[in-house]
Amino acid sequence: MSFDTVVSGKHGGLTEKLRLIAYKYGIPGVPPPESVSNELRAQSRKIYINTPLPSDMYDEKGHLKSHYARNKIRTTKYTPTTFLPKNLFFQFTNIANSYFLLIVILGAFQIFGVPNPVLSAVPLIVIVVITGVKDAFEDYRRSVSDRQLNDSRIHLLTGMENHNVNKDSVTPWRRFKKLCTRATRLTGRLMANIFRRNKSAASDSVENKRKDKESIRSLESITTIPTNRNSLSKIPTKERITLSSMRKSFDNRSRRTAEVVQGTCSNPTVEPTFKPKFRTDFWKSVEVGNFVRVRNNEEVPADIVIIATSDAEGTCFVETKNLDGETNLKNRTALHCGEGIRHAHDLERAQMMIEVEPPNVHLYSFKGACYFSTYDLQTGEKLEDRSEPITNENVLLRGCALRNTKWVIGVVVYTGPETKVMLNSGITPTKKSRISKELNLSVIVNFVVLFVLCFVSAVVNGVFYNESDTSRIYFDFEPYVDSAAGNGVVTFFVALIIYQTLVPISLYISIEIIKTVQAYFIYADVKMYYPKLDYPCVPKSWNISDDLGQIEYIFSDKTGTLTQNVMQFKKCTVAGKSYGLAYTEAQQGMDKRKGVNIVDEVDKWRTKISRDKQEMLDLLKDWTSNELDENDLTFISSDFVKDLKTQKASKDFSYNERLMTALALCHTVVTEDDADKPGRPIFNAESPDEAALVSAARDIGIVFQERTRKGVLVSKFGNAPSEFRLLEIIPFNSTRKRMTTIMEIPPAYSPSRETEIMLYTKGADNVIYPRLRKDQDENIVNQTALHLEQFAEEGLRTLCVAEKKLESEYFKEWQQRYNAACSSVSDNREALIDQLSEEIECNLTLLGGTAIEDRLQDGVPDSIAILAQAGIKLWVLTGDKVETAINIGFSCNLLTNEMKLLVLQPQEKDNQDSDTLCKYFDGLISRYLSEEFNMNGSEEELKEAKKVHTPAVDNYAIIVDGAALAVIFNESTGSLIRKFLLLCKQSKSVLCCRVSPAQKAQIVKMVKNLLGVMTLAIGDGANDVAMIQAANVGVGIAGEEGRQAAMSSDYAFGQFRFLTRLLLVHGRWSYKRLAEMIPCFFYKNVTFTFTLFWYGIYNNFDGSYLFEYTYLMFYNLAFTSLPVIFLAILDQDVSETVSLLVPQLYRTGILRLEWSQYKFFYYMLDGLYQSVISFFFPYLVYHTGSFASANARQIDHRFWIGLFCAHISVVSCNIYVFLQQYRWDYLSTIIVLLSILVIFFWTGVWSAGTISGEFYKAAPQVFGSTSFWACFFVGVLVCVLPRFCYDNVKRVMKPRDIDIIRERVKLGDYRLFPERYDPTDFNDVEVHRKMLSDNHSSLASDSLDQANSAELADLEKNDIEANLKNEIPKESKGIQRALRSIGHSIRHPTLTPPSRLDILRKKSLENGSITSLERIRTSHELPGLTRAETLMSTYSYLSENRR
Repeated sequence: MSFDTVVSGKHGGLTEKLRLIAYKYGIPGVPPPESVSNELRAQSRKIYINTPLPSDMYDEKGHLKSHYARNKIRTTKYTPTTFLPKNLFFQFTNIANSYFLLIVILGAFQIFGVPNPVLSAVPLIVIVVITGVKDAFEDYRRSVSDRQLNDSRIHLLTGMENHNVNKDSVTPWRRFKKLCTRATRLTGRLMANIFRRNKSAASDSVENKRKDKESIRSLESITTIPTNRNSLSKIPTKERITLSSMRKSFDNRSRRTAEVVQGTCSNPTVEPTFKPKFRTDFWKSVEVGNFVRVRNNEEVPADIVIIATSDAEGTCFVETKNLDGETNLKNRTALHCGEGIRHAHDLERAQMMIEVEPPNVHLYSFKGACYFSTYDLQTGEKLEDRSEPITNENVLLRGCALRNTKWVIGVVVYTGPETKVMLNSGITPTKKSRISKELNLSVIVNFVVLFVLCFVSAVVNGVFYNESDTSRIYFDFEPYVDSAAGNGVVTFFVALIIYQTLVPISLYISIEIIKTVQAYFIYADVKMYYPKLDYPCVPKSWNISDDLGQIEYIFSDKTGTLTQNVMQFKKCTVAGKSYGLAYTEAQQGMDKRKGVNIVDEVDKWRTKISRDKQEMLDLLKDWTSNELDENDLTFISSDFVKDLKTQKASKDFSYNERLMTALALCHTVVTEDDADKPGRPIFNAESPDEAALVSAARDIGIVFQERTRKGVLVSKFGNAPSEFRLLEIIPFNSTRKRMTTIMEIPPAYSPSRETEIMLYTKGADNVIYPRLRKDQDENIVNQTALHLEQFAEEGLRTLCVAEKKLESEYFKEWQQRYNAACSSVSDNREALIDQLSEEIECNLTLLGGTAIEDRLQDGVPDSIAILAQAGIKLWVLTGDKVETAINIGFSCNLLTNEMKLLVLQPQEKDNQDSDTLCKYFDGLISRYLSEEFNMNGSEEELKEAKKVHTPAVDNYAIIVDGAALAVIFNESTGSLIRKFLLLCKQSKSVLCCRVSPAQKAQIVKMVKNLLGVMTLAIGDGANDVAMIQAANVGVGIAGEEGRQAAMSSDYAFGQFRFLTRLLLVHGRWSYKRLAEMIPCFFYKNVTFTFTLFWYGIYNNFDGSYLFEYTYLMFYNLAFTSLPVIFLAILDQDVSETVSLLVPQLYRTGILRLEWSQYKFFYYMLDGLYQSVISFFFPYLVYHTGSFASANARQIDHRFWIGLFCAHISVVSCNIYVFLQQYRWDYLSTIIVLLSILVIFFWTGVWSAGTISGEFYKAAPQVFGSTSFWACFFVGVLVCVLPRFCYDNVKRVMKPRDIDIIRERVKLGDYRLFPERYDPTDFNDVEVHRKMLSDNHSSLASDSLDQANSAELADLEKNDIEANLKNEIPKESKGIQRALRSIGHSIRHPTLTPPSRLDILRKKSLENGSITSLERIRTSHELPGLTRAETLMSTYSYLSENRR
């Protein structure tokens, strides 16, 4: 059983059959059915460029067999043509809507006695229309985003025929769809103009349109002649003619082609026609086989194979943030066969056939080949047929952005939904909230009850009609049906109409109204407004707001979601001395767990850093001139500059200077002029870390200026720049984890004052340490290891920097061998290169280490901590490498020093088949479960795990990479998935690294479906769309670099910290309100319906009404609708401030305590009880005697008795609903009072005129009777008193968490927090501090601490699950038990830590170089975890072996 079998279903149906028939008969405009498309996709794709297609690619009618997807993307659920049928179908899958449709149809027949069938259909019509309008509005906003993307501009080659696609014939059906689309857009624009808020908004729109047009003109001007239109208007006519001739000469000059290069795909015998040109067009116009030109900073519109670039070597840089979340630049290379292609006209000569694999989801692999012929440049004779492999290095995928490259020309191979990013995104799902799904079960129960009532009515009436000795035969006119059985059947459907309110149609319209208002409240919350982007929280799916209050698992992307992806150089260690002042998020988390006052600590560090920064700036003024921007300075260490000056004064080439020189030389950074800061270039790097390192060297005074053809220009300490010749570069990759540059150092910058060849290497500490020379100062090596360990514990990304002096003769000999290996085409090419790299990258001299902070978004650590207290588990799913994810884990306090990290990643062995890997991971996971948690991974344990919703107690974290997940999800039996899920559930934190978008979605589906929990996914890029759509709730971050995730999400906002407010405030309120509103709605309808049923007992269920007909219409519409709706809109058990301060209250949603079928039945029984009171109290009053009005008229008519029953029922229901509210404000009280008065008002008004028929003058007669008021007050009191007493006794004797917290609020425990306080907002925290200081901070803090500790104790004592007899362990106990003693040993039996490290560690703790002795435990070695013992052991062992 594969993963897809576990979590997915199968699709198919009538649509596919119809499409197959249309396809077989060749109906134009009909795409092939899915089965045919899948068969074609399974075959390799062949694309012919300027060569005829073979005959086997055509069918018997001369049409191409292959049908490629359009490049038009649609994330909407509907189209203008499918909206009506599809939306109606979706609405009527709701069982209640189908039922009401049946009722409307029955009412159209006179036999069933409905007075006004048209009027009875109005509620259903209103519900369907309102729901449809809401769905259309939601989908329209998605379509606007789609249109913006599809109408993005790209340079598309025109004038050259593309044989790979059929000519697009616009069929009548497509014309009709286009017409509908235009009409929809026009309607949308008209609506926007009608509802535009003010004139400024309109002027802003005009300005935006003007800017769009200007941007389009600027884009078009790239391919046209730049002219000055104003100057042209002043030129006389004759001169304009000469200008035309000038334009002709320009055209002739532009008709140039590059020289054909020998051995490429260009055919020199082809004479260019100069018709092909690159013109601006839309993304949606791109087709397979087209040539496109992508310019710098533009996004790629489809998956393309690179043919040529602006670089002479055919390289380009690309950012893949939207694909894998990484913002570091990646290098891509053009095909060698495209060498020499520079212009559009050159493509006329290109003749090739590109064969690629079928469309698939694999982002990191690509298989293909380019077949072409070579020609003799002199004679034009064909020489030979060649082929060139196409790999992932030769491809640009849709969504990635071109950087630091002027242009790229490529041929399109995949378009639209067949591109890799869209295949990873999935189909936009139709989401339905959990309560809405469970509501169907409640409706089905009501249907069963309704059927029983109707069946009983039919049987009793049928038996009654079968009797002949009754007075009925004298009064009954000619019946519709003569037989008793026929009358029973008719009575069944009559009863169905009478008791229809048992399944309340108004419930659904009320829910739609409530959810719409809740969505508006979310949108209007200024606390979730992000001013930097002018972006509020935007609800895109209005019908799942209650799901926000039940989320148990959050799956978060890292880059752009948790982090700002802004790298800052914070610390370094040089020659055993640590430099840099920084107070990182990870350090704050450690201090918080130790009980340190974080706010005071932050102030202390801020003052200390500010003072040291100013001192450092004063020292640097003589060196850096205009290269230093104090606002951008991140490395704060006056000691570093002092030591550097001291060493420089002694004319010694110091370690400090050597380290910064290495950082300025060992990189691949390219510079770009900064328009805002002239003379201070922008550093564009393959990774943000590199830019941070080079910037730090620049701030110190060693400035990288620019790259030259031979090397780099670097200036030191304000001197003139010198050229450092780049001799060789050994690039970084994920296997090597290091980068090396070999430079020729000018005499002025070498210690010997002679030209030297220096090798500079930077990389992961566990890679550099084994390559250090043995005779290095061991104290420096030990101390550096300790500092790197401390940096890693503070959440900083560490690197080691080393150097080596090379002999000229040796280097020349090595370079010859290295170049030969790089040029080799043998199978062992990579092994030869690695061997030569290892040879030269050894016996290095350690210069030091660096520490870079990946800045988190504001409030992320606090948000994660609050969510954890609420019982929500957070998993991080990222495409970044393991070490990066671990650093962020420490920064945001997902990982702590007390945790043991359990690692799941393949062993570093080649040629391991899937069975071997499955056995390896099965054994590894089973061992973890057995040794750490005493589990075996059985199905019974999974069943038990579904019942447990408490946070994990033990301090374990899971680190898993994408390769391991690929094995786990592809395992055939499904047992590996189960074991993996159980292992993750027992751990506090889970970090999944190097995962693809499809794997992100698989993880979400695994947890959602196998555990049956509510999930939320949050991300900011296109690579997060798949998991956002797979989760119950998808949240998109509207980032500065793209809004792909926001377009496909259910909710979108600007920062991660807003998620805390969305869930704990709006989500919890929405869930609690709706969970109370729905049973209240059923309750009041049960009360009303059963009152009619009890009346039927006394008239043999003949179908007559106890109430006057208008009371049946207005009971749900006017008499009882508003109190229950406003309960669900305005009710608050506690304020938003308390909701965030006591996040444990959120756990009621996770445990599903507020809504359940038990609660539904409980309220049904309450309604049944009140129906008995509402009917039988008036019945017993009349049973004892007859009553007369003031004028002696009898008031024993059924409608008069019905008034007694109706008023008791309506008033008791409204009071009952009011008693269920926590918040009694003026508006809610007025609404309830008005609803009560409405029934009295209607009775008086309606009965005042003769239009009411036999109901005439009912109000004065009944209201004038003392018996009515006596029966009314006693009946209402008896109805609501039992529930009122029960609720109050329960609050006193067995209070819930919310009852305790509400009492605390009344006692003023939270009075020192400002209104609408948000603990993740720094400004609110500052206001709170000021309030504390104004109220005698010392006393206030002591009392507040006591209140909070007592509060937590009560929460633990009276916890929610304790009410369910499931004990929840105290969270604080887990932290206390997790704290380890000083000098805790590491579980690595093969590596014995040297005793000298312990001595150095204690000395460093005393002098402040390190701040803690707590150790991190892992099951495996991890590159992101730096540990001094491991580094020194590998240094000693491998260095000795190398010697």
